[in-house]
Amino acid sequence: MPPFAGPKPHLDGFYQNSRDSISNVITIDVGGQIFQTTRQTLALAGSKSLFSKLSNSQGTIPFIDRDPELFSILLSLLRTGNLPSKAKAFDVQDLIFESRFYGIENLLINSQSNPSLFEAFNVDKSTILPLSGRDSPSTISTTQFGSVHVANGCKITSFDWSLQRKSTILTQFTAIDSLLALSPKTVAAGATDFSGLQIIDLDKGIVKETLNWENVTRSSSTVQAIGSSPEYLFTSFESGRRNSNCVMVYDINDGFRPVTTIGHYEIFGAELDSAIPATKLQWISSHNLLMASGSHSGPAGVVGNIRFWDMRSGNVVWEVKEKVDCFSDVTASDSLSALFKVGVNSGEVFFTDFRSIGAAENSWVCLGDVRKVINGKKEGSGCKIESHGNQVFCSKGGNIELWSEVLTGSSIKGENGRVEDRVFRKNSMGRAKDMGGSRITNLAFGGNKMFVTRKDQQFVEVWQSSVWGF
Repeated sequence: MPPFAGPKPHLDGFYQNSRDSISNVITIDVGGQIFQTTRQTLALAGSKSLFSKLSNSQGTIPFIDRDPELFSILLSLLRTGNLPSKAKAFDVQDLIFESRFYGIENLLINSQSNPSLFEAFNVDKSTILPLSGRDSPSTISTTQFGSVHVANGCKITSFDWSLQRKSTILTQFTAIDSLLALSPKTVAAGATDFSGLQIIDLDKGIVKETLNWENVTRSSSTVQAIGSSPEYLFTSFESGRRNSNCVMVYDINDGFRPVTTIGHYEIFGAELDSAIPATKLQWISSHNLLMASGSHSGPAGVVGNIRFWDMRSGNVVWEVKEKVDCFSDVTASDSLSALFKVGVNSGEVFFTDFRSIGAAENSWVCLGDVRKVINGKKEGSGCKIESHGNQVFCSKGGNIELWSEVLTGSSIKGENGRVEDRVFRKNSMGRAKDMGGSRITNLAFGGNKMFVTRKDQQFVEVWQSSVWGF
């Protein structure tokens, strides 16, 4: 966030002592203490804020009956885009309440929870978020600036962006398998043993709407996965008889109006490929594609598929069929223009460049020990993989591997269509060589925070980089 808009001061921080610059200076009395700043600085707060009204004051010195020390903190936030170090001396809630009074809570959130503040090499476990009841978390979902919703049993527990406010609601589900934050106050929730996708208002604790899909036999359908883009809500449904599945597309901005159905498969005979519903949906904004992935464990081992759907045509533009070392989990990274998976047999991380789309049937490159691919030990069972910024995070038991790209120069495509020159290196995450604890079950990112849940534990770990303030 730029500290100034309009005419800028000299490099030494002072304005010239001219008639125009003097008229640009605003004097404010806050709780008996005098402050001086510029109209440009106050205008950075936005037109609907109290600061903006102060910038338009003429003649008399405006008086505000508030705490001058808190005002000083927020004025520094306006000037630099960051909280000063002395903000650590204040309670978080005091700063939040004061920022709301002045109408700049969004600036406070941005300064403390901006995703760019997350530094994977400089993170520590900052806090533990306790959950209500005895159920361990089944799934979690975050928002852009770090609020988090956690499903544990039939409950959804929510924490605001500062992690100071906690609320819990009861749902109609026995257990929630899929959860997606549509906003800080609204989520989409579904389960593999309960019909329909529910849009839930967390403030009121009510179901605003239930979305369903019916196949040709009009049987009920359960939710296997949820995803979204800025325009659409995607839901993977499987019929109650498990003989058909599809991905429904809804318009988020038009009352969740059904838009289209993609990937509708009716199962005939022993066609196992069509019997696999999508259990992970991820929007790839750089290519305007929806990634839908799913796997199935059978007598011959684990098989799966990854399909990339073009929303405009409704067609599959790229498909990866997994038979040897199928993915335990898979993620797409816009920042790295690549697809990553962790193999269910080997437990190793693989990647394929987006530029290899359609170039080869099997374009995976193993970043670890390729000899483990055929061991059949399922060392990667239960492992999770997610990308955040320019890094890839893969859970292994109770720890997390961090993978970063090493830039080596221009790219060269080999005869098999692979991009050969990309190199990724495994690193330690933060200052903790061993994160400790039981097996990681969920891994998610929101704002400058990483959220981790573990098997048989009734809380959420929060890992984040140090920033001024909280």
